[in-house]
Amino acid sequence: MNIIIIGLGKVGSALAAQLSAEGHAITVVDSDRTAVNKVTNQVDVQGVIGNGVSYATQVKAGIKGADMMIAVTGADEINLLCCLIARKVGKCPTICRVRNPIYHDEVQYLRQELGLSMVINPELATASEIARLLRFPSAIDIDTFARGQIELLRFSLKPDSPLVNQKIRDIASLASCDVLVCIVERGDHVMIPDGTVDLRAGDKISVVMSSLNANKFFEMAHIRNDQVRNTMIIGGGKISFYLARLLMEMNISVKIIEKNPAKCSDLAERLPKATIICGDGTDRALLEEEGLAEAEGFAALTDMDEENVMLSLYADKVSQAKTITKISNVTYDPIISSLNLGSVIYPKDLTTESIVSYVGAIQNTMGTKVDTMYRLVDGKAEALEFIIREESEVTNIPLAQLKTKPNLLLCAIYRNNQAILPRGADTIQLNDRVVIITTNLGLRDINDILA
Repeated sequence: MNIIIIGLGKVGSALAAQLSAEGHAITVVDSDRTAVNKVTNQVDVQGVIGNGVSYATQVKAGIKGADMMIAVTGADEINLLCCLIARKVGKCPTICRVRNPIYHDEVQYLRQELGLSMVINPELATASEIARLLRFPSAIDIDTFARGQIELLRFSLKPDSPLVNQKIRDIASLASCDVLVCIVERGDHVMIPDGTVDLRAGDKISVVMSSLNANKFFEMAHIRNDQVRNTMIIGGGKISFYLARLLMEMNISVKIIEKNPAKCSDLAERLPKATIICGDGTDRALLEEEGLAEAEGFAALTDMDEENVMLSLYADKVSQAKTITKISNVTYDPIISSLNLGSVIYPKDLTTESIVSYVGAIQNTMGTKVDTMYRLVDGKAEALEFIIREESEVTNIPLAQLKTKPNLLLCAIYRNNQAILPRGADTIQLNDRVVIITTNLGLRDINDILA
């Protein structure tokens, strides 16, 4: 696909690299010459220096022959205007990043009136991810497929877990429900396991199951599966605002600590049912006074990664809370991943992943097969959802007879509104949604799974 990306901040630069690596022809646009030169020197993309709102700039970037335009500048209004021009001139699908909460209730109107194909709000997407994790506090990560009917949950095995020393092939019978262990992380080693693998204390495992079976599995594994009852949030930015609204809709009480008085006044007005504390969230005495020790959920969402890391480490030490740590800069990711920070959230990655998945869905209608993609375990594995739109080499053949690549697992089939954890006698059929997990990166067609 010919794709134009306007705006080369963190998200725009990451999108250019990822979409280019997937074989798309990318043209990047930014008025900052340095930003354009940096990306074009690092990635195989074309660059145009200019204002993306300009008709002439978009024409120079090739909007008349583009298959898609993505506007991710730092200003919502500029993004909206870029998409409006692109729709009028190029008549191609457009993706627009809109961050200001004042537009939140107008998204449907904007999509319809401006002809937007997708509106992405990074802060709302981040808040939604955090809310899912607070619904299942034992999970480190949660990814969903088949429109939410299939869940992939990642969690760590504690020494007293009933799963320790069990072979993977025995877990479904122990749980009395369909469940499949798809990934085992043991130290730095990531494996797509077979049924003979024994689980050990400290392993991080990714498990796929239907949403109906989640409670039964967690009960067997002695894993907490009830949502938190209260959450303390440090930082009063957009993510905190969206998160507070989502949590209160789930009947979770919310306390936000923010040191900026103006932000506190705004939050108190817009979130009358939340408790807003004007103070320094790094003040240990204040945290103690506000009940950190009794908190069941804790989200460090300040604008400083270092503060968030230290706050989560402290919360883990003095409470039993499910901790969420927001990280904006991935430079020190290897160090961060070794710390006990609970669930680490990268807003940039969530935004990039959402857009790349949507591009995959658009491409799917043009003949290819990837519909949804998640990068797992710090990018060492991928979860891919395919929609089977045509007969191929993989359809109507028992899975036991398919010769697939090593380190690859077909872990779920969604058919006729039912989630199936497949066995050897099952087959892939037309119109199925099929979920594959693999450490073979770069598979983009269902036929790529074959050896």
